[in-house]
Amino acid sequence: MNNRMSCEAHRPGRIEVVCGSMFSGKTEELIRRLKRAEFARQKVEIFKPSIDTRYSEMEVVSHDRHSIPSTPVESSSSILLLSSDIEVVGIDEAQFFDDGLVGVCNELANRGIRVVVAGLDMDFKGVPFGPIPALCAIADEVTKVHAICVKCGALAYVSHRLVPGDKRVMLGEQSEYEPLCRECYRKAVEEERRMALT
Repeated sequence: MNNRMSCEAHRPGRIEVVCGSMFSGKTEELIRRLKRAEFARQKVEIFKPSIDTRYSEMEVVSHDRHSIPSTPVESSSSILLLSSDIEVVGIDEAQFFDDGLVGVCNELANRGIRVVVAGLDMDFKGVPFGPIPALCAIADEVTKVHAICVKCGALAYVSHRLVPGDKRVMLGEQSEYEPLCRECYRKAVEEERRMALT
């Protein structure tokens, strides 16, 4: 019994990635894990990219309006500087961070810190997004969550952009994006191409 308790008290560093399309519950899962860590009286710090001001400048907020206080940062290197004396680090919207985030998460995990990262694995064109693919490769645990396709009810594959524009980073909500399965996404892209030719 004492051995089990001492193992529980000494948790080795690890990286957990929660990824998927928009509206799949990534941030919700991040908040759930971090609130459990806080309940266990662990020192928790949450970071998000400073460009993400959709719901709040100083909180991580899910689409269901659950929230947790956070620290907005400009770059991944700031996370290392602000994580001393922390046991659990949460990082939301990780796809918007620079590629240095991979090294930062590795460094934190090597220090014995549990790192929980949430982000989009693909952009609106179905292309792997930012540092997320590399984070999935080095993670101790990867959880892929799924939204429901708004066209057919199957598991969503990608976040389809509803408004014109080719810029990769565009913050948005349900009026700008919709979750679609692979087949419905293919049909939507074909229809957009057809419309562009007429």
